[in-house]
Amino acid sequence: MTRAMLITHTHPETASEAVAAAADAARVADVELVGTPDEHEKHGRAAAGIERVADGERPDVCVVLGGDGSILYALRRFADTGVPVFGINFGTIGFLAAVEREELGEGLRRAFAGDYVVMELPALRVDLPVERPVALNDVSFIRRPHGRVAELSYAIGEEEVGSVRCDGLVAATPAGSTGYNLANAGPILAWGVKGYVVSFIAPHTLAARALVVAPGDALQVRNAAGREPVEISLDGEDAGELAPGDELEIRFEESVSRLAQLPGANFYHRIREKFGKLA
Repeated sequence: MTRAMLITHTHPETASEAVAAAADAARVADVELVGTPDEHEKHGRAAAGIERVADGERPDVCVVLGGDGSILYALRRFADTGVPVFGINFGTIGFLAAVEREELGEGLRRAFAGDYVVMELPALRVDLPVERPVALNDVSFIRRPHGRVAELSYAIGEEEVGSVRCDGLVAATPAGSTGYNLANAGPILAWGVKGYVVSFIAPHTLAARALVVAPGDALQVRNAAGREPVEISLDGEDAGELAPGDELEIRFEESVSRLAQLPGANFYHRIREKFGKLA
């Protein structure tokens, strides 16, 4: 371990003290800690111990001080590169984080020592003109605010499975099944399950049910002709629109990103611990 990149929460005030601690921990571990100019702008003097580098850097590990959104950003940023992402939770839930903020010192030590295991995460890949056309959590199709109800259909291969008036549709990986999909009453898929789940947002029918799709089966989502465009997002980031009459294909792909976790981390314990806090 010689070089690590730091990515932090979009609200810098929550992590500035931790940024200074990360710089100190890297120095003790003899690891070069780097960050892009936006990290220096966010944290000012607290980032003095971090080397400024251009975007596109490929470090040995990426350390994230943030919540699930920041960790997902890092996972997408380092998709297909082999760079592991080690998250320290400075957000609300931190389902993807390796450690909590109270364990900052120990977490930084383990991250810079390479004392973690790596979980290969699948993603959903789409054919869109964006820089990173993959979603580690979910691909969502959502009607415009104040627009008419959408009419979306989806097919697996050549077979149409569902066509529903609704507020939208979500295709989610196992890691993303605890997000938007769960709010749609879709099933939780344990990490390691090969496949993905499709669920409707506020369907205007009693017959719409979530469907778990086999990993080798491509999904085609179609917006009905004569309706309005629906917005497409990848892991919550805007990725364009699906015009009336158009369709988009989504494919499941294994081992796209690498998530660092502590040895012995258990998915089922995490479900109980993280979502129990919201009860």
